Amino acid sequence: MFEAEDIREWRGHHVVDDSGSKIGELEALYVDTRTDEYMFATVKIGLLSRSRLVFVPTAGAKVGPGYLKVTFPKKLVRDAPSIDTDGELLAPDEPAIFSHYELPYDAGEMERLLARR
Repeated sequence: MFEAEDIREWRGHHVVDDSGSKIGELEALYVDTRTDEYMFATVKIGLLSRSRLVFVPTAGAKVGPGYLKVTFPKKLVRDAPSIDTDGELLAPDEPAIFSHYELPYDAGEMERLLARR
């Protein structure tokens, strides 16, 4: 489980894959609405005029000096479902994120499983 006392301190830091390749910059964290534990991070990728936010699971992520290291390869993360940098994740779009990483999705009777922190 990824732990960070104050996510504002980590915004803008590099996100790297398990081999150390830079993926992008950390934008925000999303928590599981049932447990309030971090589940996904959004990573800002692309050029200034065409940047977007992709989602990556935080399971197994580790923090280092100035970076967050995730356990997924750069290509898989860059190909993940995304939102605009000023957009928001809609409830109907959540299952695609879980499916991309082959993770189970079960919101049960809840309207949504993920909430931004």
